[in-house]
This record gives sequence, structure tokens and C-alpha cells, in this order.
Amino acid sequence: MIRASPLTVWQRWVRQPQKIWLRRALFQVHLWSGIALGLYVLLMSTTGSVLVYSNELYRAATPPLIFSNYPGPRLTDGQLSEAALRLYPGYEISRITRARNRDQAVDVWLRRGREIQYRLFDPRSGVDLGSSISGGIRLVSRLIDLHDNLFGGETGRTVNGVGALATLVLTLTGFAIWWPGIKTWRRSLVLGRGLGWNRLIWNLHSVIGFWSFGFILLFAVSGIYLCFPEVFQGVADRLEPPSAANQGLRIGDGVIYWLAFLHFGRVNGIGIPCDGPGVCDQTTKAIWALFGLVPAAMFATGAMMWWNRVLQPRSRKVRRLNTAEPQ
Repeated sequence: MIRASPLTVWQRWVRQPQKIWLRRALFQVHLWSGIALGLYVLLMSTTGSVLVYSNELYRAATPPLIFSNYPGPRLTDGQLSEAALRLYPGYEISRITRARNRDQAVDVWLRRGREIQYRLFDPRSGVDLGSSISGGIRLVSRLIDLHDNLFGGETGRTVNGVGALATLVLTLTGFAIWWPGIKTWRRSLVLGRGLGWNRLIWNLHSVIGFWSFGFILLFAVSGIYLCFPEVFQGVADRLEPPSAANQGLRIGDGVIYWLAFLHFGRVNGIGIPCDGPGVCDQTTKAIWALFGLVPAAMFATGAMMWWNRVLQPRSRKVRRLNTAEPQ
């Protein structure tokens, strides 16, 4: 009798990956990294999708221009400084900016230690017209700072880069454990019918993850680059040292350029089909905003799976034990 030779690890992975130790280990890495990164992924996903429209948000938050209707001559910079310092004693004038239209409100910055006031003054009367930065613009700026730096400056940017790296690991392990085997892989591309709640959530998590894998991978890798650009540039210089002959032609520089460009979803410019604002540009932004929310959806479905598989059975077991205890 001829015995069949044992399957190699690769053959087992192709046919029945669920029985391979490596796959089970990757599943645990994916599970626990997803739990650890859940809120971070949710935060980056939602803020990133909103900030695809940062230019539109800035325009919407920009208040209308203010013009002077007072009679008399315009005040000089010195006279405006005196008027501002009377209202803000103890401050110093750090900047005075006039618009091209000389009747438009003048932007005056006043500093006292680390505190800065950004005020608008009437160019003729010297009356304080309010803050030169609206609440809406402050809100958008804070949202950008949250997404980029986690409100932590350079330290926050570093933490954000580590989070992006961990998200990359989460993405790659998820793609690896997505593979169900050669006989059933097509069923993992679409939502099945007649599934129970637990199986439906699993299937939804799997399908969303597969069809959005490229976008999530792009967001993770480009996020790492934006936090650690010097590392990427160092690798590009090592692989292809800069010289007069390859100036502007290096493959690494092109990859880095596209990483930064594609992270934000504003695909318009020289050599790109979308040239300037319009239907193409808005369509691209909508696609980026939609796929930017996918990590949040993955977190939600993953959390539901964790509840269904781990937390809910434990909760039921504890309740049964409490019920069975003698009174």
C-alpha cells in the first residue's frame, strides 16, 4: 500500500489554514492588538475621514471680511499699536498685518510671555473688532493637531507613528488569517445569506477587511511615513544614493511623494487626472472619506465578535455560577 506523503506547511495553508499553528498564533496577535488599538483606530479613522475635507471646513469656518466705515484718515502702525496696547496692557506687539484693501480690518498679534492674542482692529478708529481666528477655524486646527500629534507635539507625533506601525501589523495579520482555504475562499468575498448573528458579524468583518485591504494598508504605511519621514528618506538614500545623474529621477523619491500625496485623498495636480476642484476631485475625496471610515467599521465588528465569542459566554457562566450558589 502506497502512503501519501505528508503535506507541506504551504500545502496545508492553502487547503486548511485553520489547523496550522502559525495561523492560530497570528489570530491571537490580531485579536489582542485589535483590542489594544481599538480606540486609537477609531479615533484616527473618524478624524481622518473628516479631515479629507479640511480645506472645505476652513473655508466654511472663515468669517466674512470686515471693512471700516469710519470717516477720517487711516491710522499708522504706530497709532494702531498704541490703541491695541491701551486695551491689552502688559502685552507687546509681535505682528501687524494689513490686507491689500487698506480699509479691511488689520490683523494684530499681541504677546505676553507664552500667551498670544490674535485681534482685528479697525484701520481708521482703532476699535477692537474681535478675534482674527474664528472658533470654527480653531476647532478645525485642533482636529488636525489631534489627528497628527494627539495634542502632544513631537512626542505625540512619535506615539502616532508607533500606533500607525501597530495598525500595519494589525492589517497584515488580518489579511493572513482572512484566507479560509482554497475550497471556500470565494465565499469570503461576499456576505452570505441566512447567517446567524454571530456568523453574520464574522462574515461582515471578513468581507469589509478584504475589499478595503489596499486602502487600509495605504493609510497605515503613509501614516508611518508622515510620522517618521527621515527613516523613509534614509532608506531611499541608502538604496539609491543621490547624485547629479539621478536628481529628480529616483524611484524612492517617487514612492515617498505618492505616499504623502495619497494619504490625504486630495488627488489633483500636475500629471494626475483630477486637475483642480471639480467632480473628479470631489469624487476622490468621497472615496477616501468612505474608506477612511472602514477601520472604524472593522473596530466595531471586531468588538462585537469579541463580545459574542469571549465576553458574553463568560458573563453567562458567571451568572450561572451565581445562580447555582446556595442561598
